[in-house]
Amino acid sequence: MEAIYWNPAGVARSTNAANVMFSHMLYIADISVDYLAVEANFDEFGHVGVSIKALGFGDIEITTADNPDGTGQKFSPTFFTLGVTYARMLIDRVAVGVNFNIIREQIPRAGATGLAFDAGVQYIGLAGIQGLNLGLSMKNIGPPMTYDGSGLNQLGRIEGAKRPVSSIKLDPAPFELPSIVELGLSYDYRLSDLGILTVSYLFKNHNFAADENKLGFEFNFRDQFFLRGGYSLGLDIPSDYDYIFGPTFGAGLVQNFGGLQLSLDYAYRTVEFFNTNHVFALKLGF
Repeated sequence: MEAIYWNPAGVARSTNAANVMFSHMLYIADISVDYLAVEANFDEFGHVGVSIKALGFGDIEITTADNPDGTGQKFSPTFFTLGVTYARMLIDRVAVGVNFNIIREQIPRAGATGLAFDAGVQYIGLAGIQGLNLGLSMKNIGPPMTYDGSGLNQLGRIEGAKRPVSSIKLDPAPFELPSIVELGLSYDYRLSDLGILTVSYLFKNHNFAADENKLGFEFNFRDQFFLRGGYSLGLDIPSDYDYIFGPTFGAGLVQNFGGLQLSLDYAYRTVEFFNTNHVFALKLGF
Protein backbone atom coordinates (compact mmCIF):
# COMPACT_ATOMS: atom_id res chain seq x y z
CA MET A 1 0.00 0.00 0.00
CA GLU A 2 2.96 2.35 0.48
CA ALA A 3 3.49 1.95 -3.26
CA ILE A 4 0.55 4.30 -3.94
CA TYR A 5 2.78 7.09 -2.62
CA TRP A 6 6.27 5.88 -3.59
CA ASN A 7 5.57 4.28 -6.98
CA PRO A 8 1.99 3.39 -7.99
CA ALA A 9 3.24 0.56 -10.23
CA GLY A 10 4.08 -1.42 -7.10
CA VAL A 11 0.36 -1.72 -6.28
CA ALA A 12 0.01 -4.23 -9.12
CA ARG A 13 2.35 -6.63 -7.31
CA SER A 14 0.01 -7.14 -4.36
CA THR A 15 -1.17 -10.75 -3.98
CA ASN A 16 -4.13 -9.95 -1.71
CA ALA A 17 -7.69 -9.41 -2.96
CA ALA A 18 -7.86 -6.13 -1.00
CA ASN A 19 -5.66 -4.04 1.30
CA VAL A 20 -6.24 -1.25 3.80
CA MET A 21 -3.50 0.91 5.32
CA PHE A 22 -3.38 3.72 7.86
CA SER A 23 -0.24 5.57 8.97
CA HIS A 24 0.53 8.46 11.28
CA MET A 25 3.74 10.47 11.12
CA LEU A 26 5.08 12.88 13.71
CA TYR A 27 6.95 15.33 11.50
CA ILE A 28 8.83 18.53 12.36
CA ALA A 29 7.59 21.67 14.16
CA ASP A 30 4.56 19.86 15.67
CA ILE A 31 3.28 18.95 12.20
CA SER A 32 1.66 15.54 11.70
CA VAL A 33 0.88 13.60 8.52
CA ASP A 34 -2.02 11.10 8.37
CA TYR A 35 -2.40 8.70 5.45
CA LEU A 36 -5.25 6.31 4.60
CA ALA A 37 -5.36 4.05 1.54
CA VAL A 38 -7.66 1.30 0.27
CA GLU A 39 -6.84 -0.93 -2.70
CA ALA A 40 -8.61 -3.84 -4.43
CA ASN A 41 -7.53 -6.40 -7.03
CA PHE A 42 -9.93 -6.79 -9.98
CA ASP A 43 -8.00 -9.67 -11.61
CA GLU A 44 -7.34 -9.02 -15.31
CA PHE A 45 -8.64 -5.44 -15.15
CA GLY A 46 -5.95 -4.49 -12.63
CA HIS A 47 -5.77 -2.87 -9.20
CA VAL A 48 -7.79 0.19 -8.16
CA GLY A 49 -7.09 2.26 -5.06
CA VAL A 50 -8.19 5.39 -3.21
CA SER A 51 -5.98 7.35 -0.83
CA ILE A 52 -6.03 10.51 1.24
CA LYS A 53 -3.10 12.29 2.89
CA ALA A 54 -3.70 15.14 5.34
CA LEU A 55 -1.33 17.46 7.18
CA GLY A 56 -2.13 18.58 10.71
CA PHE A 57 -0.70 21.89 11.91
CA GLY A 58 -2.57 22.28 15.18
CA ASP A 59 -4.00 25.64 16.22
CA ILE A 60 -2.27 28.78 14.93
CA GLU A 61 -2.76 32.26 16.40
CA ILE A 62 -4.53 34.69 14.05
CA THR A 63 -2.57 37.92 13.58
CA THR A 64 -3.44 41.06 11.65
CA ALA A 65 -1.69 44.31 10.74
CA ASP A 66 -3.50 45.97 13.66
CA ASN A 67 -2.90 43.02 16.01
CA PRO A 68 0.55 41.58 15.20
CA ASP A 69 0.66 39.77 18.56
CA GLY A 70 -2.61 37.99 17.89
CA THR A 71 -6.34 38.66 18.01
CA GLY A 72 -7.07 35.97 20.58
CA GLN A 73 -8.56 33.76 17.88
CA LYS A 74 -6.99 30.66 16.35
CA PHE A 75 -7.29 28.68 13.13
CA SER A 76 -6.11 25.35 11.79
CA PRO A 77 -5.14 25.12 8.08
CA THR A 78 -6.56 22.28 5.99
CA PHE A 79 -4.06 20.70 3.63
CA PHE A 80 -4.91 17.37 2.01
CA THR A 81 -4.46 15.30 -1.15
CA LEU A 82 -7.15 12.92 -2.40
CA GLY A 83 -6.02 10.38 -4.98
CA VAL A 84 -7.34 7.61 -7.21
CA THR A 85 -4.91 4.89 -8.33
CA TYR A 86 -4.88 2.39 -11.17
CA ALA A 87 -2.14 -0.22 -11.64
CA ARG A 88 -1.66 -3.49 -13.47
CA MET A 89 0.94 -5.97 -14.68
CA LEU A 90 1.62 -5.54 -18.40
CA ILE A 91 3.60 -8.77 -18.53
CA ASP A 92 4.97 -10.99 -15.77
CA ARG A 93 8.01 -8.70 -15.33
CA VAL A 94 6.62 -5.20 -15.96
CA ALA A 95 4.13 -3.30 -13.80
CA VAL A 96 2.72 0.18 -14.45
CA GLY A 97 0.60 2.51 -12.34
CA VAL A 98 -0.81 6.03 -12.16
CA ASN A 99 -2.33 8.30 -9.51
CA PHE A 100 -4.76 11.15 -10.19
CA ASN A 101 -4.72 13.61 -7.29
CA ILE A 102 -6.81 16.54 -6.11
CA ILE A 103 -4.83 18.92 -3.89
CA ARG A 104 -6.58 21.29 -1.49
CA GLU A 105 -5.03 23.98 0.71
CA GLN A 106 -7.34 26.09 2.90
CA ILE A 107 -6.59 28.93 5.32
CA PRO A 108 -9.13 31.43 6.74
CA ARG A 109 -11.17 32.93 3.87
CA ALA A 110 -8.68 31.81 1.19
CA GLY A 111 -7.68 28.57 -0.45
CA ALA A 112 -6.24 26.88 -3.50
CA THR A 113 -7.17 23.73 -5.41
CA GLY A 114 -4.90 21.87 -7.80
CA LEU A 115 -4.72 18.75 -9.92
CA ALA A 116 -1.68 16.51 -10.29
CA PHE A 117 -0.75 13.03 -11.38
CA ASP A 118 1.91 10.46 -10.53
CA ALA A 119 3.12 7.73 -12.89
CA GLY A 120 5.42 4.81 -12.32
CA VAL A 121 6.84 1.66 -13.83
CA GLN A 122 8.65 -1.30 -12.27
CA TYR A 123 10.73 -3.93 -14.06
CA ILE A 124 11.22 -7.17 -12.14
CA GLY A 125 14.25 -9.33 -12.89
CA LEU A 126 16.21 -6.67 -14.77
CA ALA A 127 18.56 -8.05 -17.46
CA GLY A 128 17.33 -11.54 -16.62
CA ILE A 129 18.93 -11.38 -13.16
CA GLN A 130 16.65 -12.88 -10.54
CA GLY A 131 16.17 -10.44 -7.64
CA LEU A 132 17.35 -7.33 -9.50
CA ASN A 133 14.52 -4.80 -9.88
CA LEU A 134 14.22 -1.34 -11.45
CA GLY A 135 11.69 1.38 -10.66
CA LEU A 136 10.99 4.79 -12.19
CA SER A 137 8.41 7.30 -11.02
CA MET A 138 7.32 10.89 -11.73
CA LYS A 139 5.27 12.49 -8.97
CA ASN A 140 3.23 15.62 -8.41
CA ILE A 141 3.12 16.68 -12.06
CA GLY A 142 0.49 19.34 -12.69
CA PRO A 143 -0.30 23.00 -13.45
CA PRO A 144 0.50 25.80 -10.96
CA MET A 145 -1.90 26.55 -8.09
CA THR A 146 -3.25 29.98 -7.11
CA TYR A 147 -4.94 31.11 -3.90
CA ASP A 148 -8.33 32.81 -4.07
CA GLY A 149 -11.00 33.96 -1.63
CA SER A 150 -12.34 36.90 0.34
CA GLY A 151 -9.28 36.83 2.60
CA LEU A 152 -7.36 38.49 -0.22
CA ASN A 153 -9.56 41.60 0.02
CA GLN A 154 -8.07 44.63 1.77
CA LEU A 155 -9.19 48.20 2.34
CA GLY A 156 -7.17 50.68 0.35
CA ARG A 157 -7.16 53.49 -2.14
CA ILE A 158 -6.10 53.09 -5.77
CA GLU A 159 -3.30 55.49 -6.54
CA GLY A 160 -4.41 58.25 -8.88
CA ALA A 161 -8.09 57.31 -8.65
CA LYS A 162 -10.58 59.90 -7.37
CA ARG A 163 -12.53 57.52 -5.14
CA PRO A 164 -12.71 56.90 -1.39
CA VAL A 165 -11.13 53.99 0.43
CA SER A 166 -12.66 50.77 -0.84
CA SER A 167 -12.15 47.01 -0.83
CA ILE A 168 -9.31 45.96 -3.13
CA LYS A 169 -8.57 42.33 -3.97
CA LEU A 170 -4.90 41.36 -4.01
CA ASP A 171 -3.68 39.47 -7.05
CA PRO A 172 -1.74 36.44 -5.71
CA ALA A 173 1.06 34.91 -7.76
CA PRO A 174 0.64 31.30 -8.89
CA PHE A 175 3.08 28.74 -7.47
CA GLU A 176 4.45 25.55 -8.99
CA LEU A 177 3.97 22.11 -7.50
CA PRO A 178 7.05 20.42 -5.98
CA SER A 179 7.54 17.81 -8.70
CA ILE A 180 9.82 14.79 -8.24
CA VAL A 181 11.48 12.23 -10.51
CA GLU A 182 12.92 9.09 -8.89
CA LEU A 183 14.96 6.21 -10.32
CA GLY A 184 15.65 3.22 -8.10
CA LEU A 185 17.38 -0.17 -8.13
CA SER A 186 17.03 -3.00 -5.64
CA TYR A 187 18.52 -6.46 -5.25
CA ASP A 188 17.09 -9.34 -3.22
CA TYR A 189 19.64 -11.81 -1.84
CA ARG A 190 18.42 -14.98 -0.16
CA LEU A 191 20.34 -15.90 3.01
CA SER A 192 19.73 -19.66 3.06
CA ASP A 193 16.65 -20.36 5.20
CA LEU A 194 17.06 -17.22 7.32
CA GLY A 195 15.29 -14.90 4.94
CA ILE A 196 15.97 -12.27 2.27
CA LEU A 197 18.28 -9.25 2.41
CA THR A 198 17.23 -6.41 0.11
CA VAL A 199 19.64 -3.61 -0.73
CA SER A 200 18.29 -0.57 -2.59
CA TYR A 201 19.52 2.64 -4.17
CA LEU A 202 17.40 5.60 -5.30
CA PHE A 203 18.26 8.81 -7.15
CA LYS A 204 15.82 11.66 -6.48
CA ASN A 205 15.49 14.83 -8.54
CA HIS A 206 13.37 17.59 -6.97
CA ASN A 207 12.54 20.83 -8.77
CA PHE A 208 12.82 22.87 -5.53
CA ALA A 209 15.72 21.14 -3.76
CA ALA A 210 19.11 19.56 -4.33
CA ASP A 211 19.30 16.10 -5.87
CA GLU A 212 19.64 13.18 -3.46
CA ASN A 213 21.11 9.69 -3.35
CA LYS A 214 19.25 7.35 -1.00
CA LEU A 215 20.56 4.02 0.26
CA GLY A 216 18.43 1.47 2.08
CA PHE A 217 18.27 -2.12 3.26
CA GLU A 218 15.64 -4.53 4.55
CA PHE A 219 16.08 -7.93 6.18
CA ASN A 220 13.02 -10.14 5.74
CA PHE A 221 12.94 -13.01 8.24
CA ARG A 222 10.58 -15.66 6.85
CA ASP A 223 8.00 -13.05 5.77
CA GLN A 224 7.17 -12.40 9.43
CA PHE A 225 9.72 -9.97 10.85
CA PHE A 226 11.45 -7.10 9.07
CA LEU A 227 14.40 -4.86 9.95
CA ARG A 228 15.04 -1.74 7.88
CA GLY A 229 17.47 1.15 7.61
CA GLY A 230 18.37 3.96 5.24
CA TYR A 231 20.44 7.07 4.66
CA SER A 232 20.19 10.06 2.30
CA LEU A 233 23.12 11.85 0.69
CA GLY A 234 22.58 15.25 -0.89
CA LEU A 235 24.28 16.20 -4.18
CA ASP A 236 25.63 19.68 -4.96
CA ILE A 237 24.04 21.15 -1.83
CA PRO A 238 24.69 24.92 -1.54
CA SER A 239 26.86 25.99 1.36
CA ASP A 240 23.97 27.96 2.91
CA TYR A 241 21.58 24.97 2.71
CA ASP A 242 21.24 22.75 5.77
CA TYR A 243 20.14 19.17 5.07
CA ILE A 244 18.47 18.36 8.37
CA PHE A 245 17.50 14.70 7.91
CA GLY A 246 19.75 11.86 9.08
CA PRO A 247 19.67 8.04 9.16
CA THR A 248 16.39 6.12 9.31
CA PHE A 249 15.65 2.84 11.09
CA GLY A 250 12.54 0.71 11.37
CA ALA A 251 10.95 -2.66 11.95
CA GLY A 252 7.84 -4.53 10.85
CA LEU A 253 5.80 -7.51 11.98
CA VAL A 254 3.43 -9.57 9.78
CA GLN A 255 0.99 -12.17 11.10
CA ASN A 256 -1.67 -14.22 9.28
CA PHE A 257 -4.97 -15.09 10.92
CA GLY A 258 -6.79 -17.32 8.49
CA GLY A 259 -7.71 -15.10 5.55
CA LEU A 260 -6.56 -11.91 7.31
CA GLN A 261 -3.02 -10.57 7.11
CA LEU A 262 -2.06 -8.04 9.80
CA SER A 263 1.05 -5.84 9.45
CA LEU A 264 2.47 -3.42 12.00
CA ASP A 265 5.35 -1.10 11.08
CA TYR A 266 7.38 1.53 12.89
CA ALA A 267 10.14 3.81 11.62
CA TYR A 268 12.06 6.80 12.88
CA ARG A 269 14.36 9.33 11.28
CA THR A 270 16.88 11.52 13.04
CA VAL A 271 16.49 15.26 12.40
CA GLU A 272 18.80 18.15 13.17
CA PHE A 273 17.31 21.15 15.03
CA PHE A 274 13.89 19.43 15.38
CA ASN A 275 12.43 16.42 17.14
CA THR A 276 12.98 12.96 15.65
CA ASN A 277 10.37 11.85 13.08
CA HIS A 278 8.24 8.84 14.05
CA VAL A 279 6.00 6.84 11.70
CA PHE A 280 3.42 4.25 12.80
CA ALA A 281 1.56 2.12 10.23
CA LEU A 282 -1.18 -0.52 10.35
CA LYS A 283 -2.03 -2.64 7.29
CA LEU A 284 -4.74 -5.23 6.72
CA GLY A 285 -4.77 -7.66 3.79
CA PHE A 286 -7.70 -9.87 2.79
